[in-house]
Amino acid sequence: MPYREQIPIDRGIDNTAKLLLEGYTYITNRRKRYGRDIFETRLLGGQKAICIAGEEAVKVFYDKEKFIRNGAAPKRVRQTLFGENAIQTMDGDTHQYRKELFMSLMTKERLADISELVFRHLEKKINSWQGQNQVVFYYEIVRVLTSVACEWAGVPLRHTELRKRANQLEALFDSGGAIGPRHWKGRIARNSTEIWLKKIVQQVRAGNLDVAPKTALYEMSWYQDPNGELLHEQIVAVELLNILRPIVAIAVYATFGALALYEHPLEKERLQTNQDHYIERFVQEVRRYYPFFPFLTARVRADFLWKGHDFKKGNLVLLDIYGTNHHPEIWNQPNRFDPDRFLGREDNFYDFIPQGGGDYYRGHRCPGEWLTIEVMKVCMDFLVNHVEYTVPKQDLYYSKIRIPSLPSSRFVMSNIKQR
Repeated sequence: MPYREQIPIDRGIDNTAKLLLEGYTYITNRRKRYGRDIFETRLLGGQKAICIAGEEAVKVFYDKEKFIRNGAAPKRVRQTLFGENAIQTMDGDTHQYRKELFMSLMTKERLADISELVFRHLEKKINSWQGQNQVVFYYEIVRVLTSVACEWAGVPLRHTELRKRANQLEALFDSGGAIGPRHWKGRIARNSTEIWLKKIVQQVRAGNLDVAPKTALYEMSWYQDPNGELLHEQIVAVELLNILRPIVAIAVYATFGALALYEHPLEKERLQTNQDHYIERFVQEVRRYYPFFPFLTARVRADFLWKGHDFKKGNLVLLDIYGTNHHPEIWNQPNRFDPDRFLGREDNFYDFIPQGGGDYYRGHRCPGEWLTIEVMKVCMDFLVNHVEYTVPKQDLYYSKIRIPSLPSSRFVMSNIKQR
């Protein structure tokens, strides 16, 4: 008989309220309490849910024979963050085929293109920033990355609609873990942006809009499914947003990067020399240390036994992203900001998972992770080597309850000058 054991249980009819009240630390708090990297709870209307963390947990979570994504993401997340019938909700050959489309956009040439675009758009901002008493970095970088994302993806964007589209794209990821007004703002933004992009796809297919090959708009507009059929325009709009939205969401990391420079002033000197590619280590530590995604969800594909516990078909499972990136068995002094922990570190798909784990091509790891790193490197280099600024007194506290988290002030800068 296979060994089975009772795992700890977070008692309650429905612990969703506790999850909302504790945010990023809900799973970690109970893991510490129970002394285990696995426990059972009830969430989202009283559904049985298993929470797991750590390297071995990541490995099993990304086993396609054990888990599926279809039906795992809550409807409110699909209505805001992902979109209906998006790649994040797919499995098997269908997911694999769609994933190849996304990965085809992440060539070295295209990554170099977006790095150049980010720098160019940031450089154009300096004059306007120099004329202002204060600049809120987060909102500025949201608008910069909206312009960059659209230009890189081949999506036409008039200057007069930049602020509108930036606010909408920001609302999509800002509402992913929200309830109340923030959630509804995201719902409205989802509907509006899908209509906007659907019309653009129709123009492309009708021959009324020229778009450059190798861009997301071109490739997705003419992408054929395994049956040789073009994707429905609505689905193309959803997947285009799964290109634009994540690029704009890098604003969260960029803002935390600016905060890290302020909180750890000695880092600036090391970044200015960038010996041994220090900037990449710094970016990776920002992505590990600061909160971004709290957890991911999946459902059990078929019954299996792991760590002495029976996982039953259909069970909801939550993988603790934030907790794994701060796990004491993986990271030495995990609550200390230390870019040198990445010095000489070998790549591991299962212990460093700020944007998911597993293989890029065969699994559900975020296809835009390389892009995120390159964009962050440009942003950090810009802040260190191309502008000078002061940081006035402000509220830089960031909550681990609010999802996504951000410094309360969104990082205010003043006295900005070009270096």
